[in-house]
Amino acid sequence: MTESRQVVIIGSGPAGLTAAIYASRAQLSPLVIEGEPSSTSDQPGGQLMLTTEVENYPGFVDGIMGPELMQNFRAQAARFGAEYLTDKVSRVDLSSRPFGVWVGDPDTAEPSYAAEALIISTGAKSLMLNLPNEERLLGYGVSTCATCDGFFFREREIAVVGGGDSALEEALFLTRFADKVTLIHRRGELRASKVMQQRAFANPKISFLWNTSVIDVLGDTTVSGIKVRDNVSEQESEIALSGLFVAIGHQPNTDLFKGQLELRENGYIRTFDGTRTNVDGVFACGDVQDDRWRQAITAAGSGCAAAIDVERWLEEQAAVH
Repeated sequence: MTESRQVVIIGSGPAGLTAAIYASRAQLSPLVIEGEPSSTSDQPGGQLMLTTEVENYPGFVDGIMGPELMQNFRAQAARFGAEYLTDKVSRVDLSSRPFGVWVGDPDTAEPSYAAEALIISTGAKSLMLNLPNEERLLGYGVSTCATCDGFFFREREIAVVGGGDSALEEALFLTRFADKVTLIHRRGELRASKVMQQRAFANPKISFLWNTSVIDVLGDTTVSGIKVRDNVSEQESEIALSGLFVAIGHQPNTDLFKGQLELRENGYIRTFDGTRTNVDGVFACGDVQDDRWRQAITAAGSGCAAAIDVERWLEEQAAVH
């Protein structure tokens, strides 16, 4: 049996849960399909569930643990009536309204839910190196966000992996805190823009390790170093350091929507006039449409905007009919 809902929110990171807070306070009774606990890419709570201390979210003077912050978001939305389904969306049909949302078997004829409006907040995942100890030490010296975690590495020696603009931006930002930043690149030249390269080469705190791959992260409870391989000589060695920042790119979780929503060249959902997508009644917020800021606070702000956009859009539809 298909259950009809006024608003369905797919994803439960800062964007999705903020949208749930605003939508539930507007008496829209949103259903949040929050993802699966076993999935690292779209698990309930989003990427903050993989972080330790968050110090840059307003209102928490002494910082707060990422999972605790997301639990607070979740409880606040539930207080106003948001409902949760801990499962993964397997298919959507955006060709007509109400929109079809499948949970479980995507091949069943009838969708699990029929939604008058849809808010997509499925986020993005940081591309990782897939090293033996990388996931174990994520949040304990391994990071994918210099803006989030750079402050913790004051007067330390750290490394950044990557060769594009993002990697150089991370490295340059980290020089505000770290004593030394080693940029490790698997090739002999960078992909980054010339301007970014010039800035990095001119910074005395940044050194470069060319034609080198990181093959493991060292440390018991926190990062103590990395193991690297010279891609020319095949020789392996260890480097002592306190932090490893992986900056090889991000991938938005948009596979569900390919062929149905307009995506930008890099795969992120294209939004118009706030959080609207090219399909009337479908809205997107958070990292699934933001490849620029990628912060919890900006994701939350866009979640607020999406809920308000949905509320106004539903009012417009009611007025027309």
